[in-house]
Amino acid sequence: MFRFLLIPFLLFPLLTFAVELRGTGDLGVVIERATGSILIIETTHKKIISKVEGLGDLSHASVVFSRDERFAYVFGRDGGLTKVDILESKIVNRIMQSGNSIGGAISQDGKIIAVSNYTPGGVKLFDSETLEQLAEIPAIYGEQNQTSKTVGLVDAPNQKFVTSVFEANEIWLIDAKESKNPKVQKFKNVGKLPYDALISNEGRYYIAGLFGEDGLALLDLWYPEQGVQKIVSTLKKEDEKLPIFKMPHLEGFGVAGDYIFVPAVGRHEILVIDKKTWQEIKRIPVSGQPIFIRVRPDQRQMWVNFALPNNEKVQVLDIETLQIIKTLEVGKAVLHLEFTPRGEEIWLSVRDENKLVVYNTETLLETATLPADKPSGIFLTVRAHYIGL
Repeated sequence: MFRFLLIPFLLFPLLTFAVELRGTGDLGVVIERATGSILIIETTHKKIISKVEGLGDLSHASVVFSRDERFAYVFGRDGGLTKVDILESKIVNRIMQSGNSIGGAISQDGKIIAVSNYTPGGVKLFDSETLEQLAEIPAIYGEQNQTSKTVGLVDAPNQKFVTSVFEANEIWLIDAKESKNPKVQKFKNVGKLPYDALISNEGRYYIAGLFGEDGLALLDLWYPEQGVQKIVSTLKKEDEKLPIFKMPHLEGFGVAGDYIFVPAVGRHEILVIDKKTWQEIKRIPVSGQPIFIRVRPDQRQMWVNFALPNNEKVQVLDIETLQIIKTLEVGKAVLHLEFTPRGEEIWLSVRDENKLVVYNTETLLETATLPADKPSGIFLTVRAHYIGL
């Protein structure tokens, strides 16, 4: 009897110490766009933990995280929605929810995954636990019941989502409190072909770029009854047209204090917009056509990458003086930039040189280089706690 009782107590320490415990706060996901795989990274020690394969077409992929940061929801261009356990480095569930998808969002309470689709157009809602479809909102517009692409989908406070409806020239505010019966408020004639969008840090302002005309469309979510306002009709200059090598991502707009930093479409400039007046107050010349403008968490710096033919460069600007501090030659095709949670370092993906590069943001010196197969988007788990990310 004595031996029988002793065995569980002898095994208990062995079982306890055999399992490596890990938090999720310093983890992240890197998209390997050419191979349908993702890398799970750890920022504290600047290392790659694992690779997860079998996620389909990731040529234009994005990621959101569960509230506990354990699960990454990966939106693929082929319409795939994949739930990945980043602690166990495995796919939990994967569904093909459409023929062509452009991104998604997670609700305020973390229970709903929303996906915006090109083919067929519209927005679908899914249970974040099971990926069961909860609702479908077709993007139907016009007297002929035409279908439209949906783009610029973000989460908003009060269990809402906002999306732009490209061909319809509309913005939709989706109330998902009743997840199986969402309510949609449609704002029409917002401007020609809204192609992408962002939501401000506090979740108040939804701003959509207009592909078919100059300017931006602004919806104040505190006062949606005021409708959509057109602002900043100076993104492009008709008398100085340049070829547009890549449309900037509006999620890459930088926000610091009362200022929004916006890529000027087709121009080698950053526009500085005053949030109090929604007017342009300054233009900053830079080395190329800006794509992403990322603001360091303390709002002292912004880092900018560029489209071809200047996509090997990254420029660092001081936000107080609006001056360029340094131009870095990082490598061919810098696609994405992501600050660590408190901003002491920044990770960059360099697609054409198959690497990730990490810089110290104070010294502006490289601190690590890691191999990656055609990397693009970098998504750290801190995004789980921010509106619109």
